[in-house]
Amino acid sequence: MTQVTLIISTYKRPDALRLVFNSIMRQSILPDEIIVGDDGSGTKTADLIKEYQSKFTIPLKHVWQEDKGFRVASIRNKAIKAALFQYIIEIDGDIVLHEKFIESHINFRRKGLFLQGHRALINSALTKKAIKNNILDFSFFSLNLKNRKNTLHNLFFANIFSRISKNHIGMKAGVISFWKEDALAINGFDEDFVGWGKEDTEFAMRLLNLGNKRKDLRFCAVGYHLDHGKSNKNLQSDNYKRNVNKLNETIKNNLVRCKNGIEKD
Repeated sequence: MTQVTLIISTYKRPDALRLVFNSIMRQSILPDEIIVGDDGSGTKTADLIKEYQSKFTIPLKHVWQEDKGFRVASIRNKAIKAALFQYIIEIDGDIVLHEKFIESHINFRRKGLFLQGHRALINSALTKKAIKNNILDFSFFSLNLKNRKNTLHNLFFANIFSRISKNHIGMKAGVISFWKEDALAINGFDEDFVGWGKEDTEFAMRLLNLGNKRKDLRFCAVGYHLDHGKSNKNLQSDNYKRNVNKLNETIKNNLVRCKNGIEKD
């Protein structure tokens, strides 16, 4: 059976990361290792990871880089390079996992595919309550949720409605999975993407250009996205517009491999 690395990207959210760790501990199938890709957090995050290294029955690794602004592409690459196993599931450090999240990704993985999960969005009030009381279970009927259809887990419907496409629209790297060999073939995430926006879509576009297909997981691989207050989103910023232009260059030129990725070409 192919072994699995779970990568968690985080930045100064130890309260959320604790909840994520707790949701991993109750998975129906555990990954074979966990790598926390840390974009420059301080000692509170490091101490939390040390605490959970003694709680998990699987290796929990901490890959860190200096805080020089939003560099999620870079820290994801460091984590991918450090991964020991063939299949990688990647989440953000504020995604609480349904107990069958890992199992769902394992069940649907196939060579030549990468998988896109979807999230239910938890508002600020419920996020604070969940963190305070270690709430891990949410449902379609929970208050203070958006995209509540994404809370539903049903394997019968998952097999019907999880569909293959060659579309890059709506990609979210916070809930995806892929083969490590494919990530290495495209040289990982493009580290020229600095600041929020489009690094995940561009990564997916190059996977598609490599010949992969995308499968959208529906009614399974359920993730609950904790609110993080102030958003990094600024669709009018010069940085975001630059990132959009870089994505459009990848699409226009059918690019497969980036130069500034896991390896520096």
